[in-house]
Amino acid sequence: MQQQLIFTNQVGETLDQLVTDINPSSVFVLVDPNTAQFVLPVLQADSKVIAAETSSVIQIPAGDIHKDLDTLRTIWQHLSDHQASRSALLINIGGGVITDMGGFAASTFKRGIHTINIPTSLLGAVDAAVGGKTAINFNGIKNQIGTFAPADAVIISSIFFPTLTIQETLSGYGEMIKHALLSSEQTLNDLLNYSIKNPPSDPDRLLALVKESVSVKENIVAQDPTEQNLRRSLNLGHTVGHAFEALALKRHSPIPHGYAVVWGIIVECILSNMLEGFNSEILYRLATYAKDEYGIFDITCDDYPDLLQFMSQDKKNILPDLINFTLLRAPGDIVLDVTPSHDNITAALDIYRDIMGI
Repeated sequence: MQQQLIFTNQVGETLDQLVTDINPSSVFVLVDPNTAQFVLPVLQADSKVIAAETSSVIQIPAGDIHKDLDTLRTIWQHLSDHQASRSALLINIGGGVITDMGGFAASTFKRGIHTINIPTSLLGAVDAAVGGKTAINFNGIKNQIGTFAPADAVIISSIFFPTLTIQETLSGYGEMIKHALLSSEQTLNDLLNYSIKNPPSDPDRLLALVKESVSVKENIVAQDPTEQNLRRSLNLGHTVGHAFEALALKRHSPIPHGYAVVWGIIVECILSNMLEGFNSEILYRLATYAKDEYGIFDITCDDYPDLLQFMSQDKKNILPDLINFTLLRAPGDIVLDVTPSHDNITAALDIYRDIMGI
């Protein structure tokens, strides 16, 4: 099923029309403490569906550290206790953790109930809420268990972005940079020339950039919905990025997903330069942007065994002992299923430490 993408700031009205069209047997709303405080009251004022006493709210803890089986069980238990049928609807209101977990819970409860995603973070809008991937973390590894289950609809709006911290905004922008690298050098320049920390007064400009970013992912997903070929390009930056996230969790200092993706992009563009001739000037411009906007993820050579182990457990790997990467010859010129040697990877990590000033 191809999910419906709707770009609008009339969120409540749009949601009510979608629910009328779906005609569910019951409605459930998934939130975390942040969206319960800042977003739910707005939607309750604008949406008859959300305001209805018959809508049941499920609140789960915030943060990727809670994207696990225990929290998933809480969602399933609530649905079961409230006798949700297969024609029930779960509305996921929040960032990537909410849409990932809510989507997975809905896709597995009674073999699948209806879902609508309302991403409230920039990261959720351009990545997690779009494309139909759902997942939870397991055994210390990101997104280890999941399904391909597109939501019935995704409502993307800019009205919630002002509630975000600058860290949350930058995290979403990291995924937009990835999409730009998969598109063209001009698209990349548009993003690197836009000040996400100090955006211009015209809010429509950011929404336009978001729509363009989502269109990159949407076009790729439409051609390869179950990640058999081209969709693997969306893993750019994620092989190393997920390893950085896993290392950060091991250190008990979690890092935002979009930050990890940006740092992972730097390492994978270094590999692209080494193995595929990716332009070094673009690489250094990206590295400078990453340092200025995101800082650095500090690693030493003592971390390499852990990082290689995390990469070897990545779900994208096809053959044992080979770590699978998406690399680039140039922005928009994608090379799938590259399996560098461990020596190449550690050399790229050495160069990352050098150009990032570690």
